[in-house]
Amino acid sequence: MNTFLQRFVAAAGLALAAAFGPAASAQGASQPGANATACPATLQHTFLRLQDEKPQSLCQYAGKVVLVVNTASFCGFTGQYKGLEELYARYKDRGLVVLGFPSNDFSQETGSNQQIADFCESTFGVKFPMFAKSSVKGADASPLFLQLARLSGTAPRWNFHKYLLGRDGKLIDQYSSLTAPDNKGLVRAIEQQLAVAPAR
Repeated sequence: MNTFLQRFVAAAGLALAAAFGPAASAQGASQPGANATACPATLQHTFLRLQDEKPQSLCQYAGKVVLVVNTASFCGFTGQYKGLEELYARYKDRGLVVLGFPSNDFSQETGSNQQIADFCESTFGVKFPMFAKSSVKGADASPLFLQLARLSGTAPRWNFHKYLLGRDGKLIDQYSSLTAPDNKGLVRAIEQQLAVAPAR
């Protein structure tokens, strides 16, 4: 590659980062040729995957119905992992994805990322995507959860708070920890969003 072309590629990369921010740059790196503008703002975030801590752009879930959940291994609601996995297995072929975000904000997630991953898989058979432990409330919350709290007016008050996003990435509703994964209202809202045709 000659010097002029090298400079051009570098300048293009800087322009992309300036226009769309770090999340868009990460998306471009993991998905060559992807159009960052097609990724809704709520998904323009990058997290480390729980199992191997490799960076993952949430833009890969654009066009899906997304259920975002903050999780913990030692909580009275930890049994919801089973229901969340059942929900994911039931609807994933129709376009639902459940995204799990372990957090120790409520002092009930003390293990390492690998320990959390092993626990989720061996105890509940979790196969839906999960990400490295992070903060979900307060000033230290990840940009995703800060955004969801601003859009919904509600930050997680406990583990297993849920945010439902439509195929367009827009917030549909938020649900407290008391709303189980098989709650009729939640399931109905998910089915309604799955019935919406993906944008082309």
